[in-house]
Amino acid sequence: MKEEEEDEAEIQESEKMLHEEPFDLDELLPVIGEFGRYQKLLLWLICLPACIPCGFCAFNQLFMTDVPEEYWCRVPELENYTAEERKAYSIPLVLHDGVESYSKCSRYAVDWKEILNYSDDLDGPLAPNSSWPTEPCLDGWEYNTTVVQSSIVIDFNLVCDYDIYPTLGLVALNTGGPVGVYLFGLLNDRLGRRISYFSCLATLLIGSFSRVIVGLTIPAVYQIPFIIALELVGPNYRSFVTVMTCTFYTFGIMMLAGVTYLIRDWVQLTLYTSVPFLLYFLYLLVMPESPRWLLMKGKLEEALLILEKMANVNGKQLPDSFRRRLQQRVLAEKNRTTKRTEPTIGAFDLCKTPNMRLKTILITLNWFANETVYLGLSYYGPSLGENQYLSFFLSSLVEIPSYIICWIIMDRWGRRWPMCLLMILSGISCIVTVVLSEDAVTETLILYLLSKSMISASFLIIYPFAGELYPTQVRGVGIGTSSYIGGLGLIVIPFITYLGKDNLRLPLVIMGCVSVLGGFTGLRLPETLHHRLPQTLEEGELFGQDWTFDECFRCIPSKKSPTSSYENLSHDPSDAALELNAAVPINAGTFATGSGSCSTERTPLELARIRRQSMKRLVRQASTMDTQKTKDGAMQLTYWF
Repeated sequence: MKEEEEDEAEIQESEKMLHEEPFDLDELLPVIGEFGRYQKLLLWLICLPACIPCGFCAFNQLFMTDVPEEYWCRVPELENYTAEERKAYSIPLVLHDGVESYSKCSRYAVDWKEILNYSDDLDGPLAPNSSWPTEPCLDGWEYNTTVVQSSIVIDFNLVCDYDIYPTLGLVALNTGGPVGVYLFGLLNDRLGRRISYFSCLATLLIGSFSRVIVGLTIPAVYQIPFIIALELVGPNYRSFVTVMTCTFYTFGIMMLAGVTYLIRDWVQLTLYTSVPFLLYFLYLLVMPESPRWLLMKGKLEEALLILEKMANVNGKQLPDSFRRRLQQRVLAEKNRTTKRTEPTIGAFDLCKTPNMRLKTILITLNWFANETVYLGLSYYGPSLGENQYLSFFLSSLVEIPSYIICWIIMDRWGRRWPMCLLMILSGISCIVTVVLSEDAVTETLILYLLSKSMISASFLIIYPFAGELYPTQVRGVGIGTSSYIGGLGLIVIPFITYLGKDNLRLPLVIMGCVSVLGGFTGLRLPETLHHRLPQTLEEGELFGQDWTFDECFRCIPSKKSPTSSYENLSHDPSDAALELNAAVPINAGTFATGSGSCSTERTPLELARIRRQSMKRLVRQASTMDTQKTKDGAMQLTYWF
């Protein structure tokens, strides 16, 4: 009987603990190290290098489908002549941009055996006649392989009437992205981060010859290690991890430019940009599972082993009180028979009220513009300049300083004006190319690089800006909705870049107009810097409702109060004392209250909990780029590229 009473008391205590404020892993990380040696080794040696395959496999197709600058119809009867003679005899001259050149898709439709015999009888050279009828290239094409030595286009004759197929390959790649994020997202949540990442990597490598299969893994193969890194570092370092992840992704694309310059055979290029990543399966020996995911699944012992290892490597100690708290919560979950059901909030709830509906439309439009123009300019880089490999390298290189600069100005000038100004200037840089002459190759490339740099910075801003505009209650749903709809631009953009085969600057003008339009519409969004961010849909409807046209001309947001750069999550005025206490420094083992000279010895875990509780009511509004989270704190995949 006594044992039953003790068990019942333990269950009641566990239930009581469960109804208290959740014990989040973020409360423990300051104690065992938010960004200690363990996280640094994991980040620099595993998570960041694990992002490189995404850029390699997303852009290697641009060089696998290289189109030689010069090609013409093949005439089998003239194979004994030189290339220049074959063109002069069999290919009609056409005007292209005011310049006379050999046709690429037609040839003279004559009986060459009869003409050759007639020429032999005359004992003179062949003399083509411009009045001869013409016909399509029925016997294939010949290619000048001086620069482009091998490509899918050459091997499969994907020119003239078939030149749309490489574009369809890019469309297939980008169509697979949303499907892959959903599938690998389910795998990520059900089987864990490790299994999900290596399954994604295996799918990528095995299906590297198929654009659809490769598309299924992008951007999931990039985001899963990113999520692992985010879940293992403290909140104060997640912005740094995000910037470094973007930077390593860019480094990967820059490395791809070097690989494509050295490897000119498309089959070898496919192997060189996929087979080396088989070595990544060695990460199976060292890559840990996310302790957040393990705790979410109730695998307490496995999570504790990882956290103990993290603490030991960081030179810290895992507090026993943390173990007991987790054990109690797991026990309470197992004994709970009834669970409180919460109303499900979906994407349609974002559009029920006018202000939230307008903000959702504008956020989605800006996401579409940023994503479409960024990827479109990335695809278009090799088409500009005199050296496609150098142009592609430079188009990646300019992203890195833009990340650093925009991260500095975001917390000084806010989010709205930097994003909108960068989008408008990026678009203008593209549109201005239309007034340049055809010979202004270098000038066009410079304007393109300026545009790429600015849209990269703008694209970096849209994610945290959207996260701050959407209320906490619907943040995950809002970001997911905007990113998925914005991702539709990735399906359209290959067709826009395809237009450049006839007019090199037309795609730049189209992308420039999209960027400018997005930039001007973004000015209607309210600024979030120095404002208390909305928590519920009701607060989201009120946030920015008093917007006036004058705000479009306010470049630097004004601070509302001395503490206006902080988000006060508590609506109770009685919490002011706690906020004041949060500003009082906490010395080793002593908690100083604001009401007197009371000093009480605290354990490190208790100090961390005090700081955490204070910060939950007084959270600095800084630039952060978290991904979606479940109610258990585990992070989810979001479709953004």
